[in-house]
Amino acid sequence: MPVRKTALKEQTLTQYKNHSYEYLLLSWLLMGGWEASKPSVDLGLKTDVQVSDGRILYRIQVKSLDCIDDNILVENQWGDVDIDFVVYFSKNEDWGYITPAFKEKKKSLKSLDHIRFHQHPKCFLKAFSKI
Repeated sequence: MPVRKTALKEQTLTQYKNHSYEYLLLSWLLMGGWEASKPSVDLGLKTDVQVSDGRILYRIQVKSLDCIDDNILVENQWGDVDIDFVVYFSKNEDWGYITPAFKEKKKSLKSLDHIRFHQHPKCFLKAFSKI
């Protein structure tokens, strides 16, 4: 069994963890029968995952939150870039949210148009079917 022999910098480990949520989302979408991929080049387009229903391509930004409680404000980190959805994952609990991209600087994670899901493929796909 391979054993990692070098220590990772904390910043590098954080980046690895953040990217793991992108791949988790991608695998759940593929398991659900969606056409999904990661852009090989993303020059400022803020697209972490692309998903298609066969006709329309949707652009998704993936964010991980270092909190336990979902009574928080989330920040618009994509500015005016044209993305369709943001998927938030809690790093500390088993919940996440699917939200339409918003233009405000900050918005409540528990807004009425945001859909909460349990971090499990079936639960996520059920929530994703509601958007």
